[in-house]
Amino acid sequence: MPIIYLNGSFMPREEAKLSIDDRGFIFGDGVYEVTRVVNGELFESGRHLTRLSRGLADIRLDPVESLADIEDISRRLIADNALGEGEGTIYLQITRGAAPRTHHFPPADTRCTVFLSAAKFTVPHDKRATGVSVVTYPDIRWSRCDIKTVNLIPAVLAKQFAVDHGVFESIFVRGSAVMEGSHTNCFGVLDGELRTYPSSNYILGGVTRDVVIELAKELGVPVAERAFHVADIPRLEEFFVTGTTTDVMPVVEIDGKPVGSGTPGPITRRLYEALAARLYARVPAGR
Repeated sequence: MPIIYLNGSFMPREEAKLSIDDRGFIFGDGVYEVTRVVNGELFESGRHLTRLSRGLADIRLDPVESLADIEDISRRLIADNALGEGEGTIYLQITRGAAPRTHHFPPADTRCTVFLSAAKFTVPHDKRATGVSVVTYPDIRWSRCDIKTVNLIPAVLAKQFAVDHGVFESIFVRGSAVMEGSHTNCFGVLDGELRTYPSSNYILGGVTRDVVIELAKELGVPVAERAFHVADIPRLEEFFVTGTTTDVMPVVEIDGKPVGSGTPGPITRRLYEALAARLYARVPAGR
């Protein structure tokens, strides 16, 4: 029976209850994080907590639990849910709490709702071996995509568009610029240079995205946070998406047309191997 954390208590998931007045339910008024667990260890927890801290500040949330508390809770959930070996994730959501429905903030003493859960995770190695297909999708989201808010209806509709077309992911296009996926960041290789849309309010600053940029520099792969455009897609030598549960996923087809040779490219493979080394090498099974 899965054990979760909710508002100061650990309990079986089936016993957890939320108020129908919770502002996460009514307004999508909250933020979230998903952190990878490998053999009982949190991967890049510090980066996730830093991004969480920014999100909390941006929408003016002040939970009772500190960042240190959240990390401690995460580690206890790893133990309580038997994630000491293999792959898993920790899901965290913080909302503005339960209060009478008003568009403005509730009274200052309203306690934030804090929820964490842990679950096993299956790595999609089969998809990585062959590569995946994606479709482009118009980006009509708001202009604060850098906040990891639980108000995810644009991402839901984009992901469903991908499902409707039988592909792995939808890639947002704003104007003509290739931005990011519904739940991933994206990279293209043009003339041997790795490109990704620059960090800004228009994309989410992905933890895996940041790690991949670091790894590219370590490997001597030319990398630029510089936009590429729809008109560049036919010239792409490689394309891949990244994410906490996606790792580095090669894309071999965009809108029904092959990318490069139509197979996972050498830069993509090198970057996944480097990411896997960082994910697994330091974390022995059974630790």
